[in-house]
Order: sequence, then structure tokens, then C-alpha cells
Amino acid sequence: MQLRLSNLKLAIIGLGYVGLPLAVAFGRKYDTHGFDINSSRIAELNNDKDSTLEVSATELSASQHLTFTSNLQDLTNCNFYIVTVPTPIDKNRQPDLTPLQKASESISKVLKKGDVVVYESTVFPGATEEVCIPILEQGSGLVFNQDFYAGYSPERINPGDKQHRVENIVKVTSGSTDEIATLVDDLYSSIITAGTHKASSIKVAEAAKVIENTQRDLNIALINELAIIFNRAGIDTEEVLLAAGSKWNFLPFRPGLVGGHCIGVDPYYLTHKAEELGYHPEVILAGRRLNDHMGEYVVGQLVKTMLNKKIMVNGANVLLLGLTFKENCPDIRNTKVVDIATELKHYHVNLDIYDPWANNAEVEHEYGLSLVEKPKTGHYDAIIVAVAHNEFKQFSENDLLSLCKDNRVIYDLKYIFPKNITDIRL
Repeated sequence: MQLRLSNLKLAIIGLGYVGLPLAVAFGRKYDTHGFDINSSRIAELNNDKDSTLEVSATELSASQHLTFTSNLQDLTNCNFYIVTVPTPIDKNRQPDLTPLQKASESISKVLKKGDVVVYESTVFPGATEEVCIPILEQGSGLVFNQDFYAGYSPERINPGDKQHRVENIVKVTSGSTDEIATLVDDLYSSIITAGTHKASSIKVAEAAKVIENTQRDLNIALINELAIIFNRAGIDTEEVLLAAGSKWNFLPFRPGLVGGHCIGVDPYYLTHKAEELGYHPEVILAGRRLNDHMGEYVVGQLVKTMLNKKIMVNGANVLLLGLTFKENCPDIRNTKVVDIATELKHYHVNLDIYDPWANNAEVEHEYGLSLVEKPKTGHYDAIIVAVAHNEFKQFSENDLLSLCKDNRVIYDLKYIFPKNITDIRL
């Protein structure tokens, strides 16, 4: 049977920050199965609840052609598979393709002649055809581009962003043959109001994705290095950036911690491939090294300022405001605020972490840290404002100062509070 939009039966593999919004969007128009190996995740979605807060109960219930399952056999009638599993890095900062490989193994058990498998997970150029396709062939006994086909359409989800959603972000598409590339592009075009960009090959689409966040990573690394220089020179970084920003083509990046599932991870996929090809990247890895050590730099600045104010560091009460990797989002994956917490522990401080968005059980499971239900009044020798949650932006000056002892240090990483009440700004 020749695949057309009218006879597609979709399966979205992985229902996290990327997969669920995509499944909901497709489920409004197409017969769609959302699959995840986490049965508790399936249970909450079947009750119209999304713990990632990316999709509302109303949106879930309105996706009338969408069903959720953790049973692989429920996908046997599907003919178009979209893989949206995580692609993290390991402790050696090498790509960890385990979720991608396992997803491919699962699909291979239900793959049939004529089916199409599209990958959205961030990978290095060549990964789809070099890593995933052989797994599909081996498990199914089918031949690539003869019995089944593939495509790549990189995700561009921005967790917590309610303005930039699946439908209004331009989508890059590609396919393993011209005909499949057109089918993939037509499918995404049918739900993406912002339009699509059909790449000439799967490798081009993979490369386009991996450089998007590498570019952002390097720009932030430059601003972080400038902030370190300006701090040594006694110049306020924010004032410098505001002045420079008066020029029409100055890029509005700000210093900070670079974490999350994309910007702090994707460059390592590109550098891994580069080194496979015999080239050692200089600029990309230099930016990564700088950004990876910003947590240590922040704590070093804090400790130095505490000592200058004659505050005993050992045994000091320190409050960390925010733990998620970005504001107004419960996502704690690869959050670099953890680096600050880890470094502070080396100084034997009494650390309280307050984050109204993060899930305490998840934080304990992932990082072995605990959150406090609320900060203590008049208790802290130092406060680090690490994440710009709206709840923190609503603090008045008195709200913030009421948490501190008279002699205290306030370090505002996010430029939320006025200069007159903060001791350090990044």
C-alpha cells in the first residue's frame, strides 16, 4: 500500500517534552498512538494530566484521534513512526545513544513493508543512517529504502515557552528518498502553520539541528567570558551589554548557566562526530569548557565576597533560589544550578534550595538533593538568585531582604533585583 496522508497511522515514540506536544498536534487530524515505556506516564496522560506542564488538560482531551499506550503490540497497525526519545551525554561527555537504540529495537519488532520511521531526537550528522537504520534492518529483516524508509525532522521544542509551540515553529524535514522526503514534508506541513524547510538529505537536517544550539552555546560562552573580565575590572556587565545593545546588530545574549537538554548537550554530539572524522574542534570545545565551569566561578565569587564582609563560610546558611534549568518550567534535566549546589557543599555550608516549579521527588532521585517548602525569615548569610521564575520576580526588595541576616551577600545571576540591594551580579 502506498502511503498517503489519508491512510497514515502514526506512532509517536517517547512522550516527554518533545513527543507529547507533537502527538497532541497530530492527534487532532490523524489516527495517532502515543507510546512510552513509562506506564505511570501513560496513566497520567490517560487522565488528561501532563506533569511536564507543556500540554493542558483541555488540549489533551481535544486531541480526539490520540490514544496512549505502553504496549508495543498496540502499534502493529501503525505505518509511520516518529521517534522523540532523549539523546543525553554520558559522564565522559560522549553521546549516549542508548534511548535511541532501544527505541529503534522496539520499532523493528513491529516494522512492516512500506513503513516510514522519522527521527526527531538530536544526533550528530550521519547517526540516523549509521546507527539507527542497521538496528531497524536487523530486527525486522527488512531492507532500507526497499522495504521501509526513514526521515529526520529535528525537534525545536522550547520547554516552558507558551508562545513558541509546535505549530508556530518552522520545521526542518528530510527523507531517505525524494518521494519520502515529500511525504514527510507534507505531513508536517499539515499541522505546522509556520511552514517547513525541506532539507536535501537526512545528514543536512541532522547537521542543521546540532549547530543551532552550538551557535547559542558559543555566544553565551563569549558573554560569560566578558562577564568574568568585566567583574575583574569592576564594571557592571549588564550596563555594558545595555550600552552595546544600542547598536542595531549587537546580539542580545546574556551571561549565565548553560544547562538543559539541548544547549549544554548538543555541541558534544557535533564534536564527537568531528573527532571521528579526524578533526579536533577548538572553538566549540573552548566554549563548552567555559560554560561547564560557570557554577564553580559563581561559588568562587560568592565565597570571596562573604569573606570580604567577614562572614564565616563554613557553617553559613545559604539559600539557592531556583533549581530548574530555566525559568517557569519544571524541567531539571542537566540543570547547571546543581553545579552551584555541589560546589557549595565543598565549603560545608547549610544549603536550602527553594524552587516552586521543581518536583522534590524528582530532584532527590536525579541529584540526591532536597527542596525546602519555603525559605526561612531572617535566616540566610547568603542568597543566590539562580533562576528567573515569575514567583521570584514578584518578590519585593523587602521580601528578599527579610530572608537575610543584617550582614549578608545577595548574588543575582538573573538581574531580577535592583543593584542597590545586590552585592554581586554575573
